[in-house]
Amino acid sequence: MKIYAISDIHGHIEELDKALSLINLDQDDTMLVLLGDYIHGHDSYAVLDRVIALEKKYGPDRVIALMGNHEAAVDEGRSSIDEADDVKCDADDAPYLKWIHTLRKYYRTDRQIFVHAGIEEEAEDLWEYGTPDYEFFEKYPPQTGHFYMDIIAGHTGTAAISGDPDFHNVFFDGESHYYIDGSVWMGGRIPILLIDTDTQEYFEVTSEGNKRIKG
Repeated sequence: MKIYAISDIHGHIEELDKALSLINLDQDDTMLVLLGDYIHGHDSYAVLDRVIALEKKYGPDRVIALMGNHEAAVDEGRSSIDEADDVKCDADDAPYLKWIHTLRKYYRTDRQIFVHAGIEEEAEDLWEYGTPDYEFFEKYPPQTGHFYMDIIAGHTGTAAISGDPDFHNVFFDGESHYYIDGSVWMGGRIPILLIDTDTQEYFEVTSEGNKRIKG
């Protein structure tokens, strides 16, 4: 199986479409996991429409949408879909609100955990029960180091994690963490992580080809 992962789109529909053009979901052995934060940017509704359409076309087992902290704010009534500081949702938002409410907190394979922000790693193999909801969506600062599974997360920009303000690619900590929030409003692109679960190899997908991430 080949699993693609992207995160933190924040209403950037053009950048999302460019990323999707590099992802081939027409092959049966491919999946796409989206790590949340679809909204609160240039065109939140267009991004939601695109993700929902992908989920309908390929099915929720092959296009897996997770909840980010921005969707959690909408789900909890603390924000509208289009504006982070406006809690009034229009009646036309009802289908979107229903979809947001169904978003998963995380997705796991035998070797990987996909999550918007992070998990309670001190809980070790009980992390599914020991992680409070806010930590799935808002864990900060991002954790690095060894864990018994690989963790793929967004939420915190890779420029901040790497300490390089010009770095907007996939960040690998050399141990067990892959961070993929490229701060699209600054980097102008959405990083794409590809995992080949047969070989357990990780790649960053670019317009120039797949670049293997050394582990």
